[in-house]
Amino acid sequence: MLVAEILKSKGGDVFSVAPDISLADACAELDGRRVGALIVCDGDRVVGVISERDVVKAVSADGAVSLTRPVADYMSRNVVFAEPGETVGILMERMTDRRIRHLPVLTDSRLSGVISIGDVVKCQIAEATHEAESLRTYIAAG
Repeated sequence: MLVAEILKSKGGDVFSVAPDISLADACAELDGRRVGALIVCDGDRVVGVISERDVVKAVSADGAVSLTRPVADYMSRNVVFAEPGETVGILMERMTDRRIRHLPVLTDSRLSGVISIGDVVKCQIAEATHEAESLRTYIAAG
């Protein structure tokens, strides 16, 4: 399955924040949206990702004062992207190698969605279930 197909079924909603909002406000957004990461955008440009893991690292390093500082101080800056024509297998490999759980998707250099590890796992389970059902049908017919 391709990234474009996943986005078609799940939708292309992207939850983003500006780099200058406080880490506390980003936490409220993560909680309110019930997501594990937010894309940090400066206008139309993706400048980072702030994830639950980044928040934990910030509080561990700087304590409660980190919550008053801007997201830009703690976001992951080396953003790894996905493209619509890539396969789930490629995404799994990239996510595993880089130890990341969210990939923003760029279509024609524009942010068009986010694929999470949960999306990838859901897709893999659906494909395995479909393959098993096809084999059962083939064996029963034979």
